[in-house]
Amino acid sequence: MCNIDVLLSDRGMSLTELADRVGLSVVNLSILKNNHAKAVRFTTLTGLCDALGCTPGDIFTVVDPAPLM
Repeated sequence: MCNIDVLLSDRGMSLTELADRVGLSVVNLSILKNNHAKAVRFTTLTGLCDALGCTPGDIFTVVDPAPLM
């Protein structure tokens, strides 16, 4: 699960401002924010962390899938 919305809110930053700081399009950042991305480049992740002043664990959390029976 992607927590970019929470991080942006905590920092009073807009998605457009973050996209500009990281060098991503707003569309691609929105895909990531809405949990529709299938992969994230390491350079994108480090750019997000630098811009938001956080670690990868702050941006992404692992949600346990439904238990297997």
